[in-house]
Amino acid sequence: MSPMAEGSPHHRPLSAMLQELGETPGERIAVDELLESFGGRALGALLFVFGLACILPLPPGSTTLLGAPLLLLAPQLVFNAGRPWLPRRVRERSFRRKDLVAGLEKAMPWLRRVEAVSRPRLQFLFGVWGRRLTGLVCTILALVLILPIPLGNMLPAAAVAALSFSLVQRDGVIALLGYAAAAASAGVLIVAAQLIARAAQHFASALAVA
Repeated sequence: MSPMAEGSPHHRPLSAMLQELGETPGERIAVDELLESFGGRALGALLFVFGLACILPLPPGSTTLLGAPLLLLAPQLVFNAGRPWLPRRVRERSFRRKDLVAGLEKAMPWLRRVEAVSRPRLQFLFGVWGRRLTGLVCTILALVLILPIPLGNMLPAAAVAALSFSLVQRDGVIALLGYAAAAASAGVLIVAAQLIARAAQHFASALAVA
């Protein structure tokens, strides 16, 4: 299936597919099962799932683990891949289905609301170069997500989720919101880096005086 099929208006809603995955019998769910379930939309859908997971309140260090698959998937958009490729070790990795259900309970209401108003628009954002730009931005954001920055995952993860969801829906308005979130992430990181640099400078000066 071609990448363009990701945005077909006749596909099943992503929320319905995620709910079905949560209700499927079995204690654990493997990444390979996600690949099969999402079919031709697997690349955008997987980016969305991992991006969404990084937004949820998880134990420290979780975004480092969840950001790693994003680093494998996002660059494939840059090269205009249709179906995502993942190493066997990653495809065989599994997580508890009840964790997926717990996350979906929080995300599903707003996901359905967004789906209800979303429609294909601003299609020029989803051409070959548009997809490549999305892949490049998501790759940079994934690099941020794997860094151990306290509370530094929310905006980058939201940007990844919005950009990948826009690919699935082919909704340019959502894509623009994702780019805005990415720009805001960059601004926050720059300010944070400046504050850290100033704090380090003051600390060094204090040590010199002592």
